[in-house]
Amino acid sequence: MTEAKRILFVSSEIYPFLPQSEMAFVSRYLPQAIQESGGEIRSFMPRYGCINERRNQLHEVIRLSGMNIIIREIDRPLIIKVASISTARMQVYFIDNEDYFHRKFIYRDQDDTFFPDNDERGIFFARGVLETVKKLRWKPDIVHCHGWLSHLLPLYLKKAYRDDPLFTNAKVVLSLYNDLTAETFNEQMRSKVLMPGVKAKDTEVLEKPDAVSLAKLGIQYANGVVLAHPAVSPELAEFARNHNIPVLPYVNPQDPESTYIADYNQFYDLILETT
Repeated sequence: MTEAKRILFVSSEIYPFLPQSEMAFVSRYLPQAIQESGGEIRSFMPRYGCINERRNQLHEVIRLSGMNIIIREIDRPLIIKVASISTARMQVYFIDNEDYFHRKFIYRDQDDTFFPDNDERGIFFARGVLETVKKLRWKPDIVHCHGWLSHLLPLYLKKAYRDDPLFTNAKVVLSLYNDLTAETFNEQMRSKVLMPGVKAKDTEVLEKPDAVSLAKLGIQYANGVVLAHPAVSPELAEFARNHNIPVLPYVNPQDPESTYIADYNQFYDLILETT
């Protein structure tokens, strides 16, 4: 496939807004490379409270903000902000909500305790991204998800939003890292995930909601999986291989001789041609 690709990047972490983890590095430089090769990109991440709005020059996009996302019958306002990475001529959109993201820590509190509402934060983030892309009226060829906060997006895209003309033909690539290992989510997560178009049978793997089952749910609705970290859970890697979808092995993106940009581009083409 030689025509320009339109890729929606959805990530838990993007450098320089957060420290340079492997996920944050790839989520920063891969979109730039796709854009510089002629592709179209949009990038999204959560607006964590530790991100300095003034220093990073975030500002609200009024035309995209203003809707509510309902979780547990409670309306949660969706605020959209944007910032530019000037050296890359690239914009990043931020999903914001005071209840979920205005805290100074990312996944755990100051005592290193996993936030008890992390399940709802993931629901809000995934649905918030898709609703914002609808408002942008931008049709992606591929949605590339990075990090556990994006793991519900494949389910919502393939079930709740599958009849939307913007998403009907979109393919999902899921990058697996080691950002969660043994954490568990609220025991009611499976029922909270449900919405029009998403039925209980679609989420059976979340019967015991934890990091592994959430990643498996993402894999079930993905068209391809990237092993994006050398310490990806062997259980998840095996689950992906057994799911009969393409799997891209790990390539170190920070190796000076790394071919990861070309590898990802070829993988995108494979996904678009074969799934």
